[in-house]
Amino acid sequence: MTQASLHPMLNVAIKAARAAGSIINRASLDLDILKINTKSPNDFVTEVDQAAEQVIIETLLQAYPDHAILAEESGRTHGAKHSEFQWIIDPLDGTTNFIHGLPVYCVSIALAHRGIVQQAVVYDPTRNDLFYATRGRGAFLNDRRLRVSKRTRMGDALIGTGFPFRRGDNFKRYMKIFEEVSQQCAGLRRPGAAALDLCYVAAGYYDAFFETGLNPWDIAAGSLIITEAGGLVGNFTGESDFMHQREIVAGSPRIYGQLVQILAPYTRVIKADDEAAAEAQPAKPSAADVLAGAAEAAPKKRAAVRIKKTAGDQQV
Repeated sequence: MTQASLHPMLNVAIKAARAAGSIINRASLDLDILKINTKSPNDFVTEVDQAAEQVIIETLLQAYPDHAILAEESGRTHGAKHSEFQWIIDPLDGTTNFIHGLPVYCVSIALAHRGIVQQAVVYDPTRNDLFYATRGRGAFLNDRRLRVSKRTRMGDALIGTGFPFRRGDNFKRYMKIFEEVSQQCAGLRRPGAAALDLCYVAAGYYDAFFETGLNPWDIAAGSLIITEAGGLVGNFTGESDFMHQREIVAGSPRIYGQLVQILAPYTRVIKADDEAAAEAQPAKPSAADVLAGAAEAAPKKRAAVRIKKTAGDQQV
């Protein structure tokens, strides 16, 4: 798609992502003066995350003041909280890499309508790479159409992942998964920015990706880019409610199916405190509540599924 043919809402998202990328690139030139705060052990936020988020929010609300915004760093919604349209933002995915000067990080912006992601942008400012997608119109890297890889054998597959790093994450479970997957594939990679990892699946650089503990802002944009590139996205048992489960598998259809078979026994059982939080929500949760995983998980289906538009979905 040429810039002129892009959906107006996608164009605004691209403008916001590039503005945030400019802030990030300028800050990367002088990391020594960077102010770093710790949200929790091994989970950092910098003034750059906050400045990038602010310019994204301002750009989006200037164009669409009646839309809602779910943003990682501010920890709350902005704009019209109960709007059917909600922007889901990660202003700097890969903050730990950024702090160390490792050039693997990105800006992620998605727009959901009634809980279904319709527009997606992931911008890599170090390479000036723009991944984007509109539901039903394909996925692109700059001006090149993206397709997932054609590999069919797990033994030939290069798979991306992310290690658990927060207190409370189940590291022992992950090490069992790591051991099993690494012995069955050609290689396992962990660059440290999930939104970019998902785009790498869409581009065919990886054949699949999996991770636990991710939030909606980590995966919302990348999940649409993958499905628009012909891939599949789900949770560890192959269901489409991955936004709520804090576990995600994505890949080309054949590798995805094989990876789900390996990961299904390790699926996360939603904890009692999660269920209590869900019960404490109002009867009619906002889009922010739904996307943040407060709504209860959908009924289990054991088959791998492709995320599709239903008759009720609207193209936006």
